[in-house]
Amino acid sequence: MRLYGLEEHFVTADVIEAWKRRDPRLTEPMMKWAVASDITPALLDLDNERIAAMDDAGIDVSVLSLTTPGLQNLDTAEAVALQAPTNDAIAAAVRRHPGRFQGFAALATSAPSAAAAELRRAVTELGLNGTLVNANSGGRALDSPEFWDIYEAAEDLRAPVYLHPSAPFPAVTRAYYRGFGAPVDDMLATGAFGWHYDAGLTVLRMIIAGVFDRFPGLQLVLGHWGEVVLFYLDRIAAMDKLTELRRPIADYFRSNIFITPGGISSHKYLRWSLETVGIERIMYASDYPFNRERAGSARRFLETAPIVEADRERIAHRNWEELIAGIRR
Repeated sequence: MRLYGLEEHFVTADVIEAWKRRDPRLTEPMMKWAVASDITPALLDLDNERIAAMDDAGIDVSVLSLTTPGLQNLDTAEAVALQAPTNDAIAAAVRRHPGRFQGFAALATSAPSAAAAELRRAVTELGLNGTLVNANSGGRALDSPEFWDIYEAAEDLRAPVYLHPSAPFPAVTRAYYRGFGAPVDDMLATGAFGWHYDAGLTVLRMIIAGVFDRFPGLQLVLGHWGEVVLFYLDRIAAMDKLTELRRPIADYFRSNIFITPGGISSHKYLRWSLETVGIERIMYASDYPFNRERAGSARRFLETAPIVEADRERIAHRNWEELIAGIRR
């Protein structure tokens, strides 16, 4: 059983230097963790150590993605200058280790037309399998029409967009995620809760804004078991009669959105997701290296899941392989 990991992060030295120029104090928690912690070597490595960690967890193929905040907190000119070299680095790693790595493009979302053009290059020339973007760009949520050039390109290419959390807006962070002292404040605002709520709200805003009505073929991937919003669809249905959408909000989750665990190895959440969106909409992700899988744990999560073998294969590899088989190169 081939096992793909779809949320497998890395960073380049050039991106780290750009972050430092933009924010010398590295005030965003995820930048600080990426740049100066025990996971930094793992993020920088795109060769033997990463493959050894994959082997240990039982992952056959990692789909590489630039870690949050990616290029999305940089000045536009610097972000645009970095997107091609970053994607070239991903493609080079894939060439060095064919069969072990695939890649999601990193985009300068603050320049949507340039980002859309780079997505086309990354898919058609570099062979990458879509893009991973973070939930806001320069203080703008990604439902805004200014970003729709990116979605238009993704739909035309039939290339998936993995929507990853990013740190909530500073005003939100100050209001809701402060008062307990570091590191509790930082974790509350990011990996424990804040950024999952923020990403789920971003997807909900995208649906309500009409992104999927305008681009019905667009396929989004949402990690961490649907970033909270998946668990509130019955309640969110109260909005159906208030919008001018073509379909009920929950329907978009069953036709345009894939779900991954993003490193949360919960059979309880798996059962809920199966009931909510169906087996055809679930794939695997380990969230490396932020979530350090124990020996064999990625494969063991699926092997011990209370599902039939055909469903196990769908989550492990079939859904992803069918999705990327449709990409227009």
